[in-house]
Amino acid sequence: MKIKDYLKIERATDISRSEVGRLGTAILFVVAVMIYTGTQFGHVEQAYLLIAAAVIGAYMALNIGANDVANNVGPAVGSFAMSMTMAIVIAAVFEAGGAIIAGGDVVKTVKKGIIDPADIANVDTFVWVMMGALLGAAIWLNAATWIGAPVSTTHSIVGGVMGAGIAAAGWDIVNWDAMAKIAASWVISPVTGGIIAALSLFTLKKLVFFKEDPLAAAQKVVPYMIAIMAWAFTTYLALKGIKKVFPVSFPMAVTAGLAVAVVTLLLVGPVIRKAAPRLTPDRDGVNRLFTIPLIFAAALLSFAHGANDVANAVGPLAGVVDVLTEGEGGGKVAIPIWVMVIGALGISVGLALFGPKLIRTVGSEITELDRSRAFCIALAAAITVIIASQLGMPISSTHVALGAVFGVGFLREFLEQRMGRVVENVLSRHEGDPDFLQAEKVLREFQNAPPEDKLRLLNALKEMGPEAVISAAQRKELQKALKRQLVKRSSLLKIVSAWIITVPISAFLAALFYFVLRGMMLP
Repeated sequence: MKIKDYLKIERATDISRSEVGRLGTAILFVVAVMIYTGTQFGHVEQAYLLIAAAVIGAYMALNIGANDVANNVGPAVGSFAMSMTMAIVIAAVFEAGGAIIAGGDVVKTVKKGIIDPADIANVDTFVWVMMGALLGAAIWLNAATWIGAPVSTTHSIVGGVMGAGIAAAGWDIVNWDAMAKIAASWVISPVTGGIIAALSLFTLKKLVFFKEDPLAAAQKVVPYMIAIMAWAFTTYLALKGIKKVFPVSFPMAVTAGLAVAVVTLLLVGPVIRKAAPRLTPDRDGVNRLFTIPLIFAAALLSFAHGANDVANAVGPLAGVVDVLTEGEGGGKVAIPIWVMVIGALGISVGLALFGPKLIRTVGSEITELDRSRAFCIALAAAITVIIASQLGMPISSTHVALGAVFGVGFLREFLEQRMGRVVENVLSRHEGDPDFLQAEKVLREFQNAPPEDKLRLLNALKEMGPEAVISAAQRKELQKALKRQLVKRSSLLKIVSAWIITVPISAFLAALFYFVLRGMMLP
């Protein structure tokens, strides 16, 4: 056997060992949940159902961590503001903290009011519906993670509850008005996030990157943008996290956000001015100013995500616990702390074991991100959720974040193509000797330059006069180069397709598992 063949086999073996290790760790976590639940609730009638529900809830939490958390830290990792290891540690700590501290004393067992629990009078049937919903949603999330498609965990559990509810009590049990709002959010969420991110980035380019001295412009503009982010995240956390610890009205959240923004502006301005002499006066120098804000954004997004999406894993589980231990099961139930811990630890473990794949997808495989673009994505995510919360729109944080990534990418494409049309107009106005060696040199540099540098190169072309003439064939080649796609279309198609089928496929799987459970449990 040749050495290179041996090395290939060795690398494949290492990958296999790594996969087995991650899977083994996940299984150990699920077994630990099973043992704990069995020892604590072995005396409960139908304890086996409670143990099974806890295991399924743990499995769901693992998949939430593997799939959904990438949206919070992916842009920061893709822009090299933080390493993969640092991102995983920060996200795991803040996800768990958000879930336990602000996960909510009360959560609707039936997410978003999709079905009415009163329509499921039989206790056993209610338990089967919740277990089927969790299992169907979790398996779909597992499959989506495997193919590398970030999807909404909220929509997955909504589809699961809907499908199992229909299987148990028929089509009339579903609140179709709520479902219509969720379907509308499939479009509204990503489009809104994309527009806000694109507008933020375009503003940053106009006020900073298109200037002759970007670093000098950044010293004036960036403190205000960071202050806006401080306002957005303070308001966001107050509405989506702290509100679950003690009541916070929207005006109170906005006022607190403004106060934090003013303090941030006063503190950040001098820090940036002090750091500026050590930075290069170009795009890279400006990007370094966004490193610390991106780290804070990743941490705060993770905290808010843990506070909200832990309910997707443990909300139905809490309903099962309440029914089997208290004999109730109304629309709202108090979540025991041990259930919250299962959700929090499950999300963190799932992120650490299986999250890197989706983090890379969000951070680098859709479009190229630097720190200024990643900053605009985080800002857009926070602002969109604030707007949606106030309007009562059931949006997905996953859709918002991915929409913001796509918005940034398509803005880059638009600017590239607009510059290409300008070049075409400049060249078409020149006639004369086709000696364009100097022009060709500038054009080759032009093809690979970021949009803000193209302005400088265009001025150089204009100064060349008649010598900036190229042939029709060469102009066509240039035009093709300028129309390069900066958003990976295969990723766009895969992610949008996964979004569209999330609710239907989760509903189908949940209904299937409901019938399986019902068939196993009935005499």
